[in-house]
Amino acid sequence: MSNAKLPAKKAKSEEPSSGHMDFVTMTIANQLFGIPVLQVQDVLGHQRITRIPLAPPEVAGSLNLRGRIVTAIDVRLRLGLSGRPKDKPEMSIVVDLRGELYSLIVDAVGEVLSLSTDDFERNPATLDARWREVSTGIYRLNNQLMVVLDVSRLLNFANLEVA
Repeated sequence: MSNAKLPAKKAKSEEPSSGHMDFVTMTIANQLFGIPVLQVQDVLGHQRITRIPLAPPEVAGSLNLRGRIVTAIDVRLRLGLSGRPKDKPEMSIVVDLRGELYSLIVDAVGEVLSLSTDDFERNPATLDARWREVSTGIYRLNNQLMVVLDVSRLLNFANLEVA
């Protein structure tokens, strides 16, 4: 009789872990990234950005979004990648962090993916240290890796070294 109880306990422990998360996907330097859809306020095409004097290089400047000033962050530079080629258009994903709006400048915005939480994996040890610092984990998709960005860590500039 004790053998009959074991499978029932196993099934109960597996039930709470199953679920889905929705992500807005983006491409930066041919790498796929995702942000939880509930953190995304808006998706914008190319915007006129005003440079902010003495701001870190990752802060591209500010833009006006329907009367609100939004800080624009160049995610390429934040991830330690080279700057975007001038002939490549950019897009922005507007996120809200503690009541402040930020525009994450990316190469392209993709689709919304609904992924099983069972397929989520912690960051591999081989992932670049700077990327590990700003991400929560990964999903292995069809021949592609999606890095899940943590918006609050991505926008935390306190630990950056001053150049």
